[in-house]
Amino acid sequence: MKVRKFAVADASFERSPGQDGDIFVSNMVDQRHGGPVTIGYGRYGPNQTLEETMAVHDTMIVLAGKLSVDNGGSTVSAGPGDIVYMPKGEKVLIRSHGDGAITAYVTYPHWQEP
Repeated sequence: MKVRKFAVADASFERSPGQDGDIFVSNMVDQRHGGPVTIGYGRYGPNQTLEETMAVHDTMIVLAGKLSVDNGGSTVSAGPGDIVYMPKGEKVLIRSHGDGAITAYVTYPHWQEP
């Protein structure tokens, strides 16, 4: 795999698996491209909630908007430029606020089957 650059405009978003909210993802690099990690973008509509036990190590970078991540009573809020790390096995509740949020993510290992 050679050096590549991505922009949110390049993303083809699809509904995040296992939920019916206004939350979408777009893998830009994953095992189909020979990458050892998955890299992509997330798009959260206003006031959305996603509850999940992390199946992979997930690092989320907030590009626009605001999110909060609750992990059993401990909550972190994140806005543009902030990074949130969610370890494999942790139960999290992710909430978008206001106008929603755009994120970039890196997961290890891959979170989605090809």
